[in-house]
Amino acid sequence: MDCTEEDMLQRAQEIDAFFSAYPSVPHCLTKLFLHNAGFDKLDMHHVVFDCCKQLKHLILLHCDTGANSIFKIDAPDSNICVLYIYKCRFERLEVICLPKLEKFVCNTWVSEYAPVTFGFVPSLGELELSCGSSCDQREFKLSELLHGVTGIHTLTLDFQGENLWLQPEIEGLFTAFNKLRKLSIRGIFVEFDVLWTMAFLVAAPSIEILHIEVWEHSCDVGKARLDSYPDSTAPQWGLRLNGSENRLLKDLEFAGFKPLEHQFTFIRSVLERSPSLQKIVLRGDEQCKYCDALEESPHPWKFTKKKHEQEIVVKRTRHDTFSPEIIFKE
Repeated sequence: MDCTEEDMLQRAQEIDAFFSAYPSVPHCLTKLFLHNAGFDKLDMHHVVFDCCKQLKHLILLHCDTGANSIFKIDAPDSNICVLYIYKCRFERLEVICLPKLEKFVCNTWVSEYAPVTFGFVPSLGELELSCGSSCDQREFKLSELLHGVTGIHTLTLDFQGENLWLQPEIEGLFTAFNKLRKLSIRGIFVEFDVLWTMAFLVAAPSIEILHIEVWEHSCDVGKARLDSYPDSTAPQWGLRLNGSENRLLKDLEFAGFKPLEHQFTFIRSVLERSPSLQKIVLRGDEQCKYCDALEESPHPWKFTKKKHEQEIVVKRTRHDTFSPEIIFKE
């Protein structure tokens, strides 16, 4: 990330020169990973999509066509099935046509609004959006980003421990979530209520696997967090959740679980709506090297091993009518 603008421009020119000197190479590529390339003065679409006819996996890390630019992908003959965009400075990525695209990952964008729009992507089934919101980012509706996309079966939303970048909604998601089977919501700051995530269960009654992950790091609390995110407040969605049930939901995993009242409330709400729920997995946070470096850190990723404490959690978690299996993991 310490690359200069000149370095990025030089990298893109070298890539273009290499493809031009050895035209048989890009025609054979099936996977391409571009890192720190600035295509301000070159046709990035031609280099990547016109030259690389057999390309199936494309990963762009810190690449762009100029800061805050709009990049349009219109490649009806492309074979790309996996597209990974990481820390690119596009104001917006417009995927106009990628007929074989199956998985799209967008990690850490700079756009003030929704980072991507989709056109003709009939094969798109797996979507991952991950970003910690900045001060100048505005909330957007997920239904608007997914307009016209109806085949999503796996969705991952990661807020990286910061504020939500989604506007509250339920009705607008019904069409986009028609085939949703697996939902992962990660990076929810531990002090935030998680009951708002029930909106997704209402919008997607066909979900079978639900993964919730809260963010609690000793290295990301106190004054440092307040200086970086002074407006970090619990989400107030105020949604009215009807009495609909999720009869297909079988597995619930709660990562970073701590016996906090709002987390118990969330799990009981899921139980009330999910009569087919078979298993609840409760596990601690993943180990963090930055938390490790703090001497006062009590290893927060460790979940209680004491049997009587686990029994208290089980008692408070289970619903009166039925008792799914509860598994504790570190």
